[in-house]
Amino acid sequence: MESLHCYLPEGSLLDSPQNAACLRTEAGLREAMLSGRRLEARVRVCDGSHNLHVELPCMRGLIPRTEGALGISEGTTRDIALISRVNKPVCFSVLRIEQDDAGNPVAVLSRRLQQEQCQADYIRHLRPGDVIPARVTHLAPFGCFVDIGCGVPSLIPIDAISVSRIAHPSDRFRVGQEISVVVKGFENGRVLLTHKELLGTWEENAACFSAGETVAGIVRSVENYGIFVELAPNLAGLADLRPDIRPGQHASVYIKSIVPDRMKIKLAIVDVFDDSCPPPPMRYFFEGRHMDEWVYTPASAKRQIVTSFLPDTAC
Repeated sequence: MESLHCYLPEGSLLDSPQNAACLRTEAGLREAMLSGRRLEARVRVCDGSHNLHVELPCMRGLIPRTEGALGISEGTTRDIALISRVNKPVCFSVLRIEQDDAGNPVAVLSRRLQQEQCQADYIRHLRPGDVIPARVTHLAPFGCFVDIGCGVPSLIPIDAISVSRIAHPSDRFRVGQEISVVVKGFENGRVLLTHKELLGTWEENAACFSAGETVAGIVRSVENYGIFVELAPNLAGLADLRPDIRPGQHASVYIKSIVPDRMKIKLAIVDVFDDSCPPPPMRYFFEGRHMDEWVYTPASAKRQIVTSFLPDTAC
């Protein structure tokens, strides 16, 4: 199997010296064509026929519509996948160099070919439990779309982003952010992803806090029995009800007690306020390349929360 880092999300090669050298001259493009080298450049225009016009230093670059993405020819990928690439980097192979009607050279490129190679050499070899790099491309109410290599898309459902419930993926991610994800399985040729397993167990997160501290949090839900305040993406505590508090508000909270057997953190809200600051940097407790199982709950807890990636048990 190719290295996990051979097929990175689009944009990873854009500023590399090797990429710049190939794009600089016609000779460099021809060498890349002969060797099959993957290159990257930025799309500047998607014309009325949905061909992508790519910014190259030495000549015009053109990705014909049917070469723009896997599934375009078959109708399984919508043209919005092409339109949305404007002003963003794309990867491609050089198919040929020809002349336009005015006699100027034009590099005809294929993004689809690189995506096919990524599927064959990398994605088809992934196993449930593999941890891979990804880049956030789009946020929707139901989940976070990511590029898992050469522009091949996948989705992290909103309930798989973190243990702490969020109203929208923008509470956790921003477009363009580089993250890690876990392969959960496969369905109809698509890779299913999860993310929360990288953010630590209850005990790992609770160990970052101590009773008697006053810390920052985010109000995630207001129930009739109390207010859940997120202390970390995989950890929340419960505070007594107070009027005029809304989900999404930032809070400072006093930690009254931490009870591992019951997975309870009792809080007292000191202050709440509105703030539009971006999500904090992601902290990953797991930094390996593969996990077979993730057990969120302490061994002493009555209810166990487990994700298994082993064959016949991954869910």
